[in-house]
Amino acid sequence: MKINTKSRKVNKAWLNDHVNDPYVKLAHREGYRARAAYKLKEIDDTLQLIRPGQLVVDLGAAPGAWSQYLRRRFAPKAAGSGGAASGALSGRIIALDLLDFEPVEDVQFIQGDFRDEVVLARLVAVMAGQRADVVVSDMAPNLSGIETADAARMADLVELAVDFAQRHLKPEGALVCKVFHGSGYSQLAKLFKDSFRVVKPIKPKASRDKSSETFLVGMGLRNL
Repeated sequence: MKINTKSRKVNKAWLNDHVNDPYVKLAHREGYRARAAYKLKEIDDTLQLIRPGQLVVDLGAAPGAWSQYLRRRFAPKAAGSGGAASGALSGRIIALDLLDFEPVEDVQFIQGDFRDEVVLARLVAVMAGQRADVVVSDMAPNLSGIETADAARMADLVELAVDFAQRHLKPEGALVCKVFHGSGYSQLAKLFKDSFRVVKPIKPKASRDKSSETFLVGMGLRNL
């Protein structure tokens, strides 16, 4: 049986980078499920988007690190930075993902495909007539390695997130959306500029240098 030594070397290099990643170590120390929490934290620290009392919708939420960060932002101050206090939070978090994950306390979770109208209707029903203050989306398709196909799948998810924001976001609300630099990026940036009064592209330090991911943040809906 042949062994793909090149693949093994790549996997070993990735594992070594992952284990020694300072954000992975920090996430472990601070109780986050993934280093991705620090991407949202940096965006929030920069733009001051998340405040107690808000309704935030977390799209593509698995494994739950962004919901954990949101929960800590909404936790009573007496609970400390860990946000582990029981009882009602100052705010609501609704998370949605195709994959199930371990529950995050006080976070309402919906499992399903955001592209499915039935699932979307369930999300809107849970919002109970309330518009979101912030929508955060870390959604990404399963990548095939074919750039044009992957770009089209990513664009589809971003467009759906923008459409959802236009329908269910407060006029002064914000949308944080993961995108990839490369094919189709300029069109997605234009979509944001056409949809929001203020648009900020942010590449958090917690994003790996080799990754083409960045985040578009739109604030204040246009044409309402």
